[in-house]
Amino acid sequence: MKQHPGLTPFMENIPVKGILQPDERLHALKRRDFARWQASEKLPDTLLCRAINEMEQGLVDADLGQCLYKKRVARQGRGKRDGYRTLVSARIGNRYVFLHGFSKIDKANITQEEKQALQYAGKVFLELTQAALVKALQTGVLVEVRCEQDCRNPAR
Repeated sequence: MKQHPGLTPFMENIPVKGILQPDERLHALKRRDFARWQASEKLPDTLLCRAINEMEQGLVDADLGQCLYKKRVARQGRGKRDGYRTLVSARIGNRYVFLHGFSKIDKANITQEEKQALQYAGKVFLELTQAALVKALQTGVLVEVRCEQDCRNPAR
């Protein structure tokens, strides 16, 4: 993994009134399609939070350009090598949106067309205003990533 330059200490919390409890903050999101895939793979949110924590420390597997990153996530009880690949649109230190995931066993990589589509979708999600973000959460277009603990200290 390479160290990503220019990282901030930790993501800025984005309050979302009416969706989360008043004292909670939104750290990371996932697209509805990603959430379905995640559920089918039985991949817990805590592992996504661990990936965010690693990204905050500068550990990204690949910077694909236009705020799109590839991040490996370990299968439970196994290592990252045999695990999952997630594509995360991120403004590191601010907002994270899990866009796409796949098992390394099922697919080696994404196509150039998939990459371009994910870069575009990621840009849209990263640029959402707070009002649009709330609407996306209310309608289920986006789902929040929930951790038992704050993403800075995910359960190990």
